[in-house]
Amino acid sequence: MKNIAIIMGGYSSEYKISLISGNVVFQYLDKTKFNGFRIHIFKEKWVYVDDKDAEFPIDKNDFSTTVNGTKITFDCVFNAIHGTPGEDGLMQAYFELIGMPQTSCDYYQSALTFNKRDLLSVLKPYGIKTATSYYLNKGDHIDTAEIVKTVGLPCFVKPNKSGSSFGISKVKTANELPIAIEIAYKEDNEIIIESFLDGTEVSVGVINYQGKVIVLPITEIVSENDFFDYEAKYQGKSKEITPARISDEMTKRVSEVAKRAYEVLKMKGFSRSEFIFVDGEPYMLEMNTIPGLTTESLIPQQAKAAGISLEDLFSNAIELALPNT
Repeated sequence: MKNIAIIMGGYSSEYKISLISGNVVFQYLDKTKFNGFRIHIFKEKWVYVDDKDAEFPIDKNDFSTTVNGTKITFDCVFNAIHGTPGEDGLMQAYFELIGMPQTSCDYYQSALTFNKRDLLSVLKPYGIKTATSYYLNKGDHIDTAEIVKTVGLPCFVKPNKSGSSFGISKVKTANELPIAIEIAYKEDNEIIIESFLDGTEVSVGVINYQGKVIVLPITEIVSENDFFDYEAKYQGKSKEITPARISDEMTKRVSEVAKRAYEVLKMKGFSRSEFIFVDGEPYMLEMNTIPGLTTESLIPQQAKAAGISLEDLFSNAIELALPNT
């Protein structure tokens, strides 16, 4: 039996969703193969939380814990932290340094994909289409006329390094831009402003399953709100239709693009990329490397449509991460 540390929580606004994801992994872990341990990672504490919610500190020297005088070490880490430090490369680099296998991609891929600006810049030469963008760092002069001239209206103002749709605004008039920029700066000190793409939005899961890179059934996103914001994503204000109601040709095209991005970046573990179709062409918005794993989340929905149970999905991720399995 392998000891699996399921890390959850994190330092960002997404910690609540991460705790739900981590508990789903804990619940569906194959108990015949693995002993699951819930590990809460917060700025003020790293702790193992037992079944009675008692907390035991994690020794950061080797990522172990001691319970009633007995030291517990782990064979592998299942990463369920959305946002920093689990999705931006920090935890991955730490685990690499101490020689601990973990289920997500490596630290460089994590840092790159978490930065929307850098990710899209790297993928562009491979023929992957993206929206027109304008970038701001905190403290930069805000030239509203220049922004509107570059990206047009309406446009989207987003934190550059943030998930779960926190801090995103759809801007319809130039007057709204400064407020939207302030909202985005609450989440990040870098901002990406993108042209509005009017079309069908889809979410494409790509995973390594039993040693082979596969594209999961595609989900179509139909938001009740103006766009796929936090409410739409996590509070039921959207319809998520799997498989998506798109043509075979569109399915083939976006699957090829999502798989190419996964392979070009030398990804591991889960990835979920968002695209909008404009005139039959998929435009990439972003890639998530620690996507939501709640039972309602998109990757579990897509896995189910592919005939992969949550138990199999999680076991597969761990088995691929463990050496010599």
